[in-house]
Amino acid sequence: MVEVGRKYVFDFDSTLTRVEALDVLAEMTLQGKSNKDEVIQEIQDITNLGIDGDISFTESLERRIQLLKAHKNDLEGLVSELRQKISKSIASNKEFFEKFSDDIYVISCGFKEFIDPIVQEYNIPSERVYANTFKFDEEGNIVGFDEANVLASHNGKIECLKNLDLDGEVQVIGDGYSDYVMREAGIADKFFAYTENVHREKAANNADHVTPNLDEFLYVNNLPRNISYPKNRIKILLLENVHPDAFENLSEDGFSVELVKHSLPEDELIEKIKGVHVLGIRSKTQVTQKVLDAANKLLVIGAFCIGTTQIDLEYSKKKGVVVFNAPYSNTRSVVELAIGHIIMLMRNVFTRSSEIHNGTWNKTAANSREVRGKNLGIVGYGNIGKQMSVLAEAIGMRVYYYDVADKLPLGNVIKCDTLEDLLSISDVVTLHIDDNKANKGFIGEREINQMKDGAMLINLSRGFVVDIDALANALKSGKLGGAAVDVYPEEPRSNGNFETALQGLPNVILTPHVGGSTEEAQRNIADFVPNKIMAYINSGNTVDAVNFPNIRLPKHTNAHRFLHIHKNVPGIMAKISEVLAKYEMNITGQYLSTDDKVGYVITDLDKEYNKEVVKALKNVENTIKFRVLY
Repeated sequence: MVEVGRKYVFDFDSTLTRVEALDVLAEMTLQGKSNKDEVIQEIQDITNLGIDGDISFTESLERRIQLLKAHKNDLEGLVSELRQKISKSIASNKEFFEKFSDDIYVISCGFKEFIDPIVQEYNIPSERVYANTFKFDEEGNIVGFDEANVLASHNGKIECLKNLDLDGEVQVIGDGYSDYVMREAGIADKFFAYTENVHREKAANNADHVTPNLDEFLYVNNLPRNISYPKNRIKILLLENVHPDAFENLSEDGFSVELVKHSLPEDELIEKIKGVHVLGIRSKTQVTQKVLDAANKLLVIGAFCIGTTQIDLEYSKKKGVVVFNAPYSNTRSVVELAIGHIIMLMRNVFTRSSEIHNGTWNKTAANSREVRGKNLGIVGYGNIGKQMSVLAEAIGMRVYYYDVADKLPLGNVIKCDTLEDLLSISDVVTLHIDDNKANKGFIGEREINQMKDGAMLINLSRGFVVDIDALANALKSGKLGGAAVDVYPEEPRSNGNFETALQGLPNVILTPHVGGSTEEAQRNIADFVPNKIMAYINSGNTVDAVNFPNIRLPKHTNAHRFLHIHKNVPGIMAKISEVLAKYEMNITGQYLSTDDKVGYVITDLDKEYNKEVVKALKNVENTIKFRVLY
C-alpha cells in the first residue's frame, strides 16, 4: 500500500532533464562566437560550484547570467531543446507524474520561464513549481533575476520548502548537494540522490538512498512504474575481457555491470555468480552444473563467441537459464584469415620470411604456387563455410564441400557425398565444423592418409577435431605440404607459455586462437550479444536462444507481461489459465513455445493485478522460473 500524505519534491536540472538548462541556453546564445567553448566551460564550472555549495547560489546565478547574454526570444528555443532532453526514466514513467500530480512539487534554482512549460506536460501545474524568474530590460535582454525570490539566495531551497509547510512524509529527489540541504535542515524526511545524468559525490555520500534512475526511486517506494524491477538492480558479470562496447551497451541501458579481464576457475565462479542475473563469457569459462546450482539469480548467459560447449546447455535449460551466442558476428574475420593462410602456405611465404629474418636471401619459385585453379575442400558448410566458398571462388579456386547435413550450395561449389571424396581431390582442406563433442578426432591418421600428397590442412574450427600428433607426423614425413592451425586440444587460460608438437616445423602457420579476434568482430559481438540479452531481460524475447524455445514478441505498451518457464508436461497451460481466470485477469495477448523439455509462455495483461496472482503462478506445479515485466 502507498502511504497517504507523502509528498515528492523534485529538482529540475539534471534530474527531470538530462542537462543544466542554462548550459543549453549558453550553447544557443554563444553559437558562432569564437570564445564559445571557453565561456560554456566557465558557466559549467560556476554551475557545479553553486550546486555543491562551494560558492553562494546568488553569486553563481549572477555570474552565469552575465556570461549568457541571452534574450527573451531565446527561451522558446530553449524549451524546445529541453523537451528533447527529458531524463530517460522520467519520460518512461509519465504515468507516475499524472497519477500523483497532487503530491508532486518542483523546487529548483532554475527559472519558471522554461520549467513551467516542460513540467506542465507531466501534469505538474505552475502553482506547484517553485523557481526563480528572469528580469528583462526594455529590449527583452535577460539582465538579471528577481532577487526577492527566496530561491535566488544561498540555501534558498530550505526556506522555500519550509514556507510550503507540507503535511506527511516529504521526500526530495535531486542530483545536487543543494537538494540535500533540505534533508540536512530537517524539513525533508528523505533525500534521494538522483544519479542518472550526473553523479555528484557530495550529494551521493549524504543521501538516504542513491537512485540511478526513477525506476529505483519508484521501486523503493512501491509506486507504479514502467518496469517491475529496476535495471540497476540487475547485476551483469562479464568475464574474459569482452569488448568494452559490451560494457558500454549494457551500462547505458541501466544495468549494473562488472568487467573481469580473465576467466574464472569453477570454485571462484561459484562464489562470484551468487546474486548475478546475467553472465557474459567467452570460450574459456566453464559453466558447469555446480556453477548453475550456485547461480541463485541467473536468468541468462551470453557467450561472446560462436561455440557453446563450455556451457552445460541442457542443465541451463532445466534451471530456466536462457543462453545466447554470436553465431555470425566473426564469420568474416575467420574467413579472411583462412584465405590469408591459403595464400601464405601455397606461396611458402613464412619459410622465405624466416630465411630473410635470419639473413639469408633465397629468391626461388620452388614450392611457390598460385591459388587460382587449385581445389579447395571445405569441411562444414555452415555460415563460415559458405562465406569461405564465395571468397575462394572469387580468387579463382575450384570449391568442394562436405557436410553431414543437406546444405544449399552457393555459386559453383560442388557437394561431395563423403569426407573421403573431398579429401582425395583437395589441394587445400579447411575445417569449419562445430564444437559437437562427437567431432573429437574428426581428422586423424586415417583421414590424413586419404589426402593428396603435398596438400595443405587449415584448422580454424576447434582444437579437438584434429589429432595433432598425426598432423605433426604427416608434416615431418612430407605427406602434407603445410598446415595452418589456430586452435589446439589444450589451450591456456591466459597469455603466457605454450607448447605444441607443431612448433618449429617448416611451412606451418601457428596462431593463438585469433580467427575471430579482429576489432570489427569483437565490436559486432559486443553489439549482437548484449542486444539479445537486453531483448530477453527487457521484453522476454528469446529469438536466437541456443537452448530455449524461440519467441519473437511484439513490443508491449500500457500492459503488464508475465513470463512463465515450466517443464513441458501436460496440463500446465490449463493450470496457468485457471489461475488467471480466478484472479479475473484480462489477457490482451498470449504466446507459447515449447521444446521437448521446457515450455515458455508469455501473457500480456491490461489492468492492475492482485499481487497474489504472482504467488499463485509461481506455485503452479512444474514451474521453473517466473518473472513480471511492466
